[in-house]
Amino acid sequence: MKLNQIKRKILNEGLVIPAHPLALNQNRKLDERRQRALSRYYLNAGVGGLAVGVHTTQFEIRKPGIDLYQPVLELAKEEMDSFFNATGYNAFRVAGVIGKTKEALAEAKIAADFGYDVALLGLAAFNNATNDEIITHCKEVAKVIPIIGFYFQKAVGGRYLDVDFWREFAKIENVVAIKMAPFNRYQTFDVVRGVIESGRANEIALYTGNDDNIVVDLLANYEITVEGKVQSKNIVGGLLGHWSVWAQKAVHLLNDIKRNKENKSVDEWLSLANKVTDTNAAFFDAANDFKGCIVGLHEVLRRQGLLEGVWTLNEKEVLTNAQLKEIDRIYASYPELNDDAFVKENLDKWLA
Repeated sequence: MKLNQIKRKILNEGLVIPAHPLALNQNRKLDERRQRALSRYYLNAGVGGLAVGVHTTQFEIRKPGIDLYQPVLELAKEEMDSFFNATGYNAFRVAGVIGKTKEALAEAKIAADFGYDVALLGLAAFNNATNDEIITHCKEVAKVIPIIGFYFQKAVGGRYLDVDFWREFAKIENVVAIKMAPFNRYQTFDVVRGVIESGRANEIALYTGNDDNIVVDLLANYEITVEGKVQSKNIVGGLLGHWSVWAQKAVHLLNDIKRNKENKSVDEWLSLANKVTDTNAAFFDAANDFKGCIVGLHEVLRRQGLLEGVWTLNEKEVLTNAQLKEIDRIYASYPELNDDAFVKENLDKWLA
């Protein structure tokens, strides 16, 4: 399976792709009505695509007895199909794929069968593997579906991957993009360098997953010398858990950067960057080693009425009073960043 040229073009132009949360009721069972409402919210907010079955959707959806991986992919597919029929816009479809090769291939096949465009390939199951072993795994999955590489921060289960890995990974023909989310400047640079040195820089789109540094990533231009020639590469969009909330404003942000990057001062952009980073610290519970990174997002969606509560499949994931106070502070400090009015205006329609 290859990515069609239209989808490849929009991916390379840069998209807002929120990582889709999981809506549960108080019994910690799938709330299908609110799961659909979330998809409708993002699509009506103007996002370019949806990422489903990823970390923000909760990795526990795959556990025997829970078995929600296929249902959540199917619900999002139905909503994206419906949106396409109504508007003519075919959202970019990303399915999270994890596990050792056997499990990853099974998930990749489900995603392909449901018409997802790409797999966001998580590598946490290979924390003790060599580069060659991981590359072999990636090549197998890429035979089933195009893949987006995923550099995941250590705090939530990722591992270090050096520039040699990313250079070889980028050479895999069916790699179409990389999401960089190590929350680390040095490691982010390794990915960019690896892609440029691979010779496929023009074929691979770079997306930020660094929720702690969103605006700077989207503004940055990388210049790297290869064999005496300077090559440039930009991060064109974001595939972010942070963008699962206040999504309409995320769309405005990316559009503003695309259109007005040169029309605002460095100070203006950096001031905005710091506001967004401060916001993310609250949402992701950075002060508590990211333990509340999912429930913090749920709390924002709960306040907006999109979720009934902040329940997750892991009962140990709870909001602390300190995180709640931080979210209160963010709401008071940066009201221009929220899209509460947009949600309020459309909520009943999305929940219908």
